[in-house]
Amino acid sequence: MATVFDIELHDVETVELSSDSDTEIEIEGYIDENPNPNEVIDLTDGDFDTVEITEANVNPTEERMSPKDFDLLKVLGKGGYGKVFQCRKRTGADAGKIFAMKVLRKASIVRNQKDVSHTKAERNILESVMHPFIVQLNYAFQTGGKLYLVLEYLNGGELFTHLENEGIFMEDCSTFYLAEIILALEHLHSLGIIYRDLKPENILLDQEGHVKLTDFGLSKEHIQDNTRTLTFCGTIEYMAPEIILRLGHGKAADWWSLGALLYDMTTGAPPFHGGNRKATIELILRGKLTFPQYMTTDMKDILRRLLKKKPQDRLGAPPDDAKAIKKHPFFKHINWEDVMNKRIEPPYKPCVSSEDDVSQFDPKFTRQTPVDSPVDSFLSESVNMIFEGFTYVAPSILEDLYKPSILKSRSPRKLGSSSYRVPTHPFGFNLPSFGPSSSHPHHNLHQHGHNHVGFHDQAAPYDAHSSGASGGGIPIRRPLSHQHCPEMMEVSSGGGAGALSHV
Repeated sequence: MATVFDIELHDVETVELSSDSDTEIEIEGYIDENPNPNEVIDLTDGDFDTVEITEANVNPTEERMSPKDFDLLKVLGKGGYGKVFQCRKRTGADAGKIFAMKVLRKASIVRNQKDVSHTKAERNILESVMHPFIVQLNYAFQTGGKLYLVLEYLNGGELFTHLENEGIFMEDCSTFYLAEIILALEHLHSLGIIYRDLKPENILLDQEGHVKLTDFGLSKEHIQDNTRTLTFCGTIEYMAPEIILRLGHGKAADWWSLGALLYDMTTGAPPFHGGNRKATIELILRGKLTFPQYMTTDMKDILRRLLKKKPQDRLGAPPDDAKAIKKHPFFKHINWEDVMNKRIEPPYKPCVSSEDDVSQFDPKFTRQTPVDSPVDSFLSESVNMIFEGFTYVAPSILEDLYKPSILKSRSPRKLGSSSYRVPTHPFGFNLPSFGPSSSHPHHNLHQHGHNHVGFHDQAAPYDAHSSGASGGGIPIRRPLSHQHCPEMMEVSSGGGAGALSHV
């Protein structure tokens, strides 16, 4: 890792050097100009500095993590690829802090190249993205058989849970959540990342009630305004028509999902929702958008514009992206600077009693005994090399660990070139992605009603629930028992203009 120095440059000054200048070093004794390299020198009796070689002072620029550095407290989720735990850090500068630890089994991931690619992509995205409305990655490390992602713990639970309890949100409440989500998506798009799985289950709340996007298992890197990707993936009810038709999709697909989310929050169900997957797809492609009478004119207008079936006609289509959405009259009362700086009070504050409160998560998991099960299979060295470079420590943690220190020494010669190194953030380092991919049938952590297609993180910290269709009158959200669909798949359309590789 390159060392970064902050050097202040001044105008060049002429300096007169005297004979007693500090730049001169007085040398005592005889200097052998032809020393014997094989000569044994006794260092036990003399004026020497001694340093004991330990793990603490060898390669000190990285904090080496292992499962032993964390105490497992609760289970937050479980799936085919691993588990998500609430844990407490035992060591280091942040000892005692609560985190969410996502644990994945390598043997399950390496069975499919897509799974490996998605795992790396999620890890890469989490490292490169630093934003107030996106979950933060603090550590990533691995053992012989498992991968570990240590994320910030958000005790407010999922927006889905809050939405389930309320049934529907009022317009001002929906506007607040939508504004924070737009800023998160805008940041991702500026980095060439499309999210592709926006839904209430993937939006977490912190203890104050602000949102955080999580679960980047379906996200895609290297997408610019003029590029498209052809992978068929996502959650059907929130999936844009161009993804379903495999016509190639880009950033505009996220804005369709935003419109579907807004409709869901204010009516109790996604805009196009049939009795099964085929019926839902048919409605998305050919169905007519309808609105309840209580919707305002501005809300109806932004929904019509976000849910345009042709991506080039959609509000937020490149090159304007989020700028066009932020200017819509629906957000006329929003100060975007206040939103970014969290100066707007959230409409709902989660009822949590402490930092480690798990009351907002499914008791089906939190009641289980938190055990990181042993690995029952061993991978070859060549297979393990696939995950080379997975280890990561957040820059903010490194800054606390390696504050500049002054070394006392009796001679300038013993100081060497520098007394300390300032660790730098490896920005742009490709981060792996987490979770299973597609091609295999998988089950969501919480199976309710949505139809998930494509790679989905089976060990997401707080994962998949689903909204249900409403009955007559004012639609009320409720689980759809008849909609259970654990089937997941990913279809990559080969060839074609604009096709991109996953990594």
